[in-house]
Amino acid sequence: MRTFINVEDIGDLSKALAEAQEIKNERFKYQHLGKNKTLMMIFFNNSLRTRLSTQKAAMNLGMNVIVLDVNAGAWKLETERGVIMDGDKSEHLLEAIPVMGCYCDLIGVRSFAGLTDREYDYAETVLQQFIKYSGKPVFAMETATVHPLQAFADLITIEEYKKVERPKVVLTWAPHCRSLPQAVPNSFAQWMNAADVDFVITHPEGYELDPKFIGNARVEYDQRKAFEGADFIYAKNWSNPGVTNLQDYGKITSKDMAWTVDTEHMSWTNNGKFMHCLPVRRGLIVTDDVIESENSIVIPEAANREISASVVIKRMLERL
Repeated sequence: MRTFINVEDIGDLSKALAEAQEIKNERFKYQHLGKNKTLMMIFFNNSLRTRLSTQKAAMNLGMNVIVLDVNAGAWKLETERGVIMDGDKSEHLLEAIPVMGCYCDLIGVRSFAGLTDREYDYAETVLQQFIKYSGKPVFAMETATVHPLQAFADLITIEEYKKVERPKVVLTWAPHCRSLPQAVPNSFAQWMNAADVDFVITHPEGYELDPKFIGNARVEYDQRKAFEGADFIYAKNWSNPGVTNLQDYGKITSKDMAWTVDTEHMSWTNNGKFMHCLPVRRGLIVTDDVIESENSIVIPEAANREISASVVIKRMLERL
C-alpha cells in the first residue's frame, strides 16, 4: 500500500478488520517493522485524536516520529503555482515537500478544505502534491474531502458493538455554528457502503453529499423515518457540499435545531448506539444526556483511532 486515502486502498475489509483485532490484542507485536524507520506527520490544521493516536500507533510499531505543525513551527507555505511570492509566505510547498521526504520513510498529511473553491478542494490539491513530489508513501490524516483513518476506526467500532449481523447504520446531519468540511461524512459514507450494513443518510434538503460518496446509500430527508430501527446513529455536521447549488458550497444554509440528537431522537432507534468523531459541540450536535448515556460509544470509537492507524502504518511498512 503506497497511499491510503479511500476505502479501496485497504483492500478486503474482513481481512482488515481481522488484522485490527489482532493488533488490538497485541499492540507491540510488529515493532520490528518500524525499527530505524521514521514517520513524518504534517499538520496544516489543529488536531487532538489524529495526532495522538497516529503517533502512538507509529511508536507501537517501533518507529521514530517527527511532528511538524506548519502553522506554528515552520515557514508559511505557498501552495499555488505561478504566483509571485511577495507576501507573508516564504517557502513554496514544491520545495518543502521533497525536503521533508529526505528526512523520513512515511508521511502522514492533514489538510482541511478551504470551503471557498470546491474544484480546488475536491481535487485534493495539497495531498496530491505530497504524493507526487515527496518520493515516500503518503497516507491521509484528514484531507479536504476524506478522513479514512476515522472511518476505518468507526467501522472497527461498529463491528465490535453490533448485535445483529447486518446492522442499520444512520449518518445524520446536525446543526453547527461554523462551516465544517464534508471529509468525515464523505469517508463514513464511503466505508459504510463498502461494509455489510444497512446504510441510511439523513439531512436537510440541499445538503446532499457528492454522489461518489453517497454510493448506494439510501437518502432520507425525514430524520425520524431514518432513525426508526437504527442500531447506530452517527451524528456529524457538514457545510453545504454545493452539489445542488455550487454557490452554496461551504456555506451554512440551515441551522435547524430540530436536527440536534436528543433523547427523543434516540427513542426512535432500536436502542441504538450514539457515535461521533469528536470534538463535538454539545447542545448543537447532541445533548448532554445522549452523549453521556450508556449507549454513547464515542470514547471507544476514539480509542480505535490508534488501531486503524496501526493497521495502515503496518501495511505501509511491510511494503517499504
